[in-house]
Amino acid sequence: MLFRQLFDKDTATYTYLIADEESREAVLIDPVREQLLRDTQLLEELSLKLVWVLETHVHADHVTSAGTLRQRFGARTVMSKHAGVNCADVAAEDGQTVQFGQHEIEVRLTPGHTSGDATYVILAEGKAFTGDTLLIRGCGRTDFQQGDARTLFASVHEKIFTLPESTQLYPAHDYKGRTSTTVGEELVHNPRLGGGRTVEEFVEIMDALNLPYPKRIDESLPANSNCGVAPWAPVENTHGGVPEVTIRWVKEESDEADVRVIDVREREEWEDPLGRVPGSTHAPLADLLQSVAGWDPNTRIVAVCRSGVRSGQAALTLLREGFTSVVSMRGGMLAWADVGYPVERD
Repeated sequence: MLFRQLFDKDTATYTYLIADEESREAVLIDPVREQLLRDTQLLEELSLKLVWVLETHVHADHVTSAGTLRQRFGARTVMSKHAGVNCADVAAEDGQTVQFGQHEIEVRLTPGHTSGDATYVILAEGKAFTGDTLLIRGCGRTDFQQGDARTLFASVHEKIFTLPESTQLYPAHDYKGRTSTTVGEELVHNPRLGGGRTVEEFVEIMDALNLPYPKRIDESLPANSNCGVAPWAPVENTHGGVPEVTIRWVKEESDEADVRVIDVREREEWEDPLGRVPGSTHAPLADLLQSVAGWDPNTRIVAVCRSGVRSGQAALTLLREGFTSVVSMRGGMLAWADVGYPVERD
């Protein structure tokens, strides 16, 4: 199994890349938005196919790139069923498994830091990814996001400390340069949860922490509740991973959302009697990248074609090229004309 531990210095966040070396199917755990280019380049350099993005919880200290990775690569996102979000493709149950190549990841729900924490275990490899539930010689705070010290104590002792003592544990953060630990080490040396501490002692420790309010929580929680994709439009993903919006939203809301509509049909279609969305820009699919050269990659774009097929291809192409906010208009100009919305014609 291929394994990489990656680090975001600004938030002291670890992202983990694991992959099956034969099938090249890959999984990312806890990706960070600011490290999107690093992660996508590594996937491409290693010829990996991203199939899963796993989140250990709804983070309060950084914004995830899970939604963007889903749009760009067609990967599916996984979170605990108690995370309280609607954007995950899989709302995981305790004990549910995720397959990639010949490998299997077990989801163990480990609430306490938040109500929606999960630990991801690869038993055959002796590895577990604990998020903020269990850190190296510590644990996540329990004073917000429905956190609860007693629940965290039970999660660690019942779901993590019951793994073989040789199991390597990989947390979501470390602020002292440490990279991993083991179940055996934490059982003995964790000052909050190990060494035979009782739940009452743990609750007393956690109640006395008096930690400051997370500085990025007001930005992170709303964004991460939508898998890191800014909710500028009511996007729905097709089974093929194409992000789509309805024709009604394009007509009624796109101006308010500061959107550029691009029509990817050929010249003769752009000029035919079916018409085009008022104010749209012509950018034929064959010349798409030349048409948008120099555009800000954060430009909000709605791609349009005759029926929605080519616009879906255009959306995925632009996402792969680094654009962050691209959708396809479902049904295309046929659907637009069918309901009698206004059009432009030459």
